[in-house]
Amino acid sequence: MTNPVWRKSSRSGTEQNACVEVAQLSAAVGVRDSKDPEGCHLTLAPAAFAELLTQAKAGDLDL
Repeated sequence: MTNPVWRKSSRSGTEQNACVEVAQLSAAVGVRDSKDPEGCHLTLAPAAFAELLTQAKAGDLDL
């Protein structure tokens, strides 16, 4: 996919400058920082992205 459609997380809150964006890529899921849309992004296999969401929702990634 040459032009992925990035969307902001629904859990980003009201501070629009602190968002995570995701996009469906050809065989993966892209994750990027909305403050740096031209920067690098993380590419995850769908199963790895699902596991990331599970851990985030459970609070396992909280600092």
